Order: sequence, then C-alpha cells, then structure tokens
Amino acid sequence: MSQRPHAQVAVITPTRLDPLRRTYFLELYRSLDAQRVTFEWIIAPNGPDADPATIPDVIAKDPRVTVCARPRPGAAPARNIAMNAVTAPFTCFVDDDDVLPPDSLSTRYHHAVETGLGWVAGWSADLLEDGSLNTWVCPTPVGRHAAGDVWTYWPSPDKKPPLGHTMLLTRTEIARACGGQGGLWKGEDYVYVMAVTGRSAGELLPVVTYHYRDHAHQMTEAATYLDDDERGARVFSWLQGRDDRELRRRERGSGDLALVRRAG
Repeated sequence: MSQRPHAQVAVITPTRLDPLRRTYFLELYRSLDAQRVTFEWIIAPNGPDADPATIPDVIAKDPRVTVCARPRPGAAPARNIAMNAVTAPFTCFVDDDDVLPPDSLSTRYHHAVETGLGWVAGWSADLLEDGSLNTWVCPTPVGRHAAGDVWTYWPSPDKKPPLGHTMLLTRTEIARACGGQGGLWKGEDYVYVMAVTGRSAGELLPVVTYHYRDHAHQMTEAATYLDDDERGARVFSWLQGRDDRELRRRERGSGDLALVRRAG
C-alpha cells in the first residue's frame, strides 16, 4: 500500500473511466477537495477499457489518491477490493458522476465520532441538469435506528430500498465485517445497506450530504434497468434484512432466557 497522509475518512469510487463522464469525474474531485475533513480517495477502475493512464493528472498526482485497478468489470468487486487499501476509520462510497456538498464528510464524520454509532447517513438530492436540487426524503425517518430497524421501512421488494448506500458513512471495521457489497453484479448496494444497518445502530440526519447527478448516461436511466436481475437483487436484499433481523431477535431472546436461568 502507498503511504498517504493520515485520513479521517476513506472515499471509494468505482469507475469505468468513461470519457463521457470525465467532466463529472473532475467535478467530483473538486467537491472532495472542498471537504472539511482529511480524506483518502481510493479510485477503483474496473473493466477492460478502464485504463488508469486516462485518469486526469490533477487527480492521479494527488497524494490523497490511490488507484486500485481491476481488469474485470463489476462495481461490487471493485469496491470490495478497494477496501483493502483503506486506512481511515470511516468509509463511504461515491460514484464517479456525482458530487458531495462541502460539509458532507465532516457532518457525518463528527456526528459518528461524537455518538459512537456504527453508521451515520444524510439525505440524497438529485442534481438536475439546470443545477437545481431535488431532495429525496427516503422511507427511513430522521433519527436513530437500532440494528435491523431500517429494514422495517422497506415494506416490500417491489418498493425502493429505504436508504441509499452512498448516503452512509460507516465505520470501516463494520463495512468490512458485513462483507462489503455482496456478490451481485447489480443491486450490490442494497446488500451493503441491509448488512450495515442490520449489524449496527446508526442515525439519519435531516441534511443533504450527497448530490446524485441526473443525466442521460446513468445506468438507472436505461429502459432495461428494472430487469430480472434488478428485481432479484431487491428480493435477495429484502430477505437478507428480514432474516438478519429475525436472527438477532432470537439471539436476544436466547440471551434473556440464559440470564433468567442463571438468576434462578
């Protein structure tokens, strides 16, 4: 691993280094440079056409940047393997076409440190082509949530998941312990959300900490986006959250019963 300045937060970005997204990628870099905490940026090019040599020089030469390239495609394995390079105590994921408001990392980081919570999230807002923002008030309500409770705001796999993975700032040890972003080639972020929020308590803050860019080249804009793989990923993640919550309920019940027996 390369030596980098001490970082409070690790930011992981998978990318195909699509030339059509180069301007967006540079805007993401500028938004990271404006953050108010120290960070390390781990860029994970993935796919045969994602040549690390095409990363803009201003980014590639920044000492806060580490490049973890994979010739094979797939955002989930790219993100997971990139976590091997993380040294910061907190980790978040940012896509290569999105941007962060200046207080995005600091707001979540300081709140997580002060509270000791496993994760802290903020709202996501769609960044429209005219520069305006449209905040997504997600199904998960503002406030603290015990481990497993976020799943209760996801009534059915047919509905949108209750939190987005890019909304989360997570303790790195929890991000690793929960298995990262699963093994799905699509919908892997749902697995991550259910794993992190199912394993640890956290809090959703009533502030926008992520700008999700709306543009014609998004995967979610494709007519084929809601295909069988997408539906299958939602069902898998929904069942994952349900079963994790149930297993924890049983474990708590077994623990309470053992205490009663010892007391008797």
